[in-house]
Amino acid sequence: MTVTDAPLAVEKPRTRSRQSARRNNFELYAWLFMRLSGVVLLFLVLGHLLIMLFLDGGVHRINFAFVAGRWASPFWQFWDLTMLWLAGLHGGNGLRTVINDYSRKDGTRFWLKMLLYVSVLLTVGLGSFVIFTFDPNIG
Repeated sequence: MTVTDAPLAVEKPRTRSRQSARRNNFELYAWLFMRLSGVVLLFLVLGHLLIMLFLDGGVHRINFAFVAGRWASPFWQFWDLTMLWLAGLHGGNGLRTVINDYSRKDGTRFWLKMLLYVSVLLTVGLGSFVIFTFDPNIG
């Protein structure tokens, strides 16, 4: 066997298209979002747990009246809304990465991601709706 008879093992390098560059930028921003949202979520969730479970009597004081009093303040509405949005988007982005890594067929990947996007949109949308339209005067 001569050198000329051996098959070429290295493929010809491909140039980077605009779509590829855009996708790589999206993945970079998604990666950065995961890191930043994780740090912010750490403080939001630990603060939430500290207030809800440990201070002023702990979990025994949490009832409808407590939530109504808490959501009467725009500060706590913003706190809970931020935690809801970051947790939903952070988890959705993580599951999107898992779907991209483990689904083998393009059709399966597409439908799994559509199911994920719809569920994140419904969950975050419904949670936001509840926070903004909560009526403490039910009865």
